[in-house]
Amino acid sequence: MSYDVIVIGGGPSGLMAAISAAEHGAKTMLIEKGKKLGKKLAISGGGRCNVTNRLPQEEVIKHIPGNGKFLYSAFSIFNNYDIIDFFENMGIQLKEEDHGRMFPVSNSAQSVVNALIDRLDELHVNVNLQTVVKTIHYDENEHTVILSDGQKIVTKAVVIAVGGKAVPHTGSTGDGYAWAKKAGHTITVLYPTEVALTSNEAFIKNKSLQGLSLRNVSLSVLNKKNKPIITHQMDMIFTHFGISGPAVLRCSQFVVKERMKGRKQVPMLLDALPDETEEALNNKISSFMKDSPKKSFKNLLKGMVPERLLAFILVRNAVDENQKAANISKETVRSIIQDMKNFIFYVDGSLPLEKAFVTGGGVTIKEIVPNTMQSKMTDRLYFCGEILDIHGYTGGYNITSAFVTGRLAGINAAQEVIH
Repeated sequence: MSYDVIVIGGGPSGLMAAISAAEHGAKTMLIEKGKKLGKKLAISGGGRCNVTNRLPQEEVIKHIPGNGKFLYSAFSIFNNYDIIDFFENMGIQLKEEDHGRMFPVSNSAQSVVNALIDRLDELHVNVNLQTVVKTIHYDENEHTVILSDGQKIVTKAVVIAVGGKAVPHTGSTGDGYAWAKKAGHTITVLYPTEVALTSNEAFIKNKSLQGLSLRNVSLSVLNKKNKPIITHQMDMIFTHFGISGPAVLRCSQFVVKERMKGRKQVPMLLDALPDETEEALNNKISSFMKDSPKKSFKNLLKGMVPERLLAFILVRNAVDENQKAANISKETVRSIIQDMKNFIFYVDGSLPLEKAFVTGGGVTIKEIVPNTMQSKMTDRLYFCGEILDIHGYTGGYNITSAFVTGRLAGINAAQEVIH
């Protein structure tokens, strides 16, 4: 049996590609090796499914630091606002939350997945679950998809939407890179992004800060000259192996890239009070000390930063917790403020790619036509989603990239083969 378009991979980009190809008149087959479609969608946004982000297009692209600019021409055809319309037209009402993140009103990722599956049914897409693709043979006029059971399926066009290597329990185990190479494509170095970071600092090893969550802190990755490469003001948490949480995930790819340049230890700068200047803090603390010299210094600082962080900073500065304010030198006060505002510590790596939320690297975008997602190396071959060397921060940006590239791949695959 032969098809116009075969889409391999039933994640966000593959679902969108199969629907788009079928909407444009292609006889379409969708192949997924897992038992279910949309596994990554179902767990995104904490199981509520963050389908896109409604920040202005410029901002969305800025939040895709891994080659987001490549998406400009794609966005001119189908963008984040079109994704919102696409879902609302399928009956999925969306609502906006913090930082422009869009969620289904139902708060259920499954309702989003079900709407996509219903749409595939309406369009008579032949969906094959638990079907493993072994390899693809590329020919001038048609391609042959060879399954692990030896079955061969002929198609005019192939869309590869199998994801990267992050979150492997959803099925993205890097299968597509070999098929891309076979078609003449270059795969850039793969590395984890949106990933927790590891550190062998004494305070991590002795677990003195383990489990401590910090709200709205500013976290920077420093270059060799100790200048910030990137800064994010968000929440973070200290763990038994290092640091994690939103600010850390966003900084992580910059740490990983520094390490790829050969830096073993990468300094990070934590500012626990980003909205206050050192001078203002100094004045505030000095006036507290003047007003209550007999009070313990620790109690004067209570509430400025979380209690465990304060205890840690006081120990670091050799201040006993019962020490009275009157006995604390100006130098010690400055040093404590320095630790609150400019705490530098070193990270030495990240959790592995399998533990990351997003894969950095992939099929190089230099070999992809930006407004169609077509391969420049092989005719009637398309790529979309995370297999491409495009990655964004969490917050609806990667899914936006997946839907946009999937939409273009599906439409153009159909239009190329249906004359």
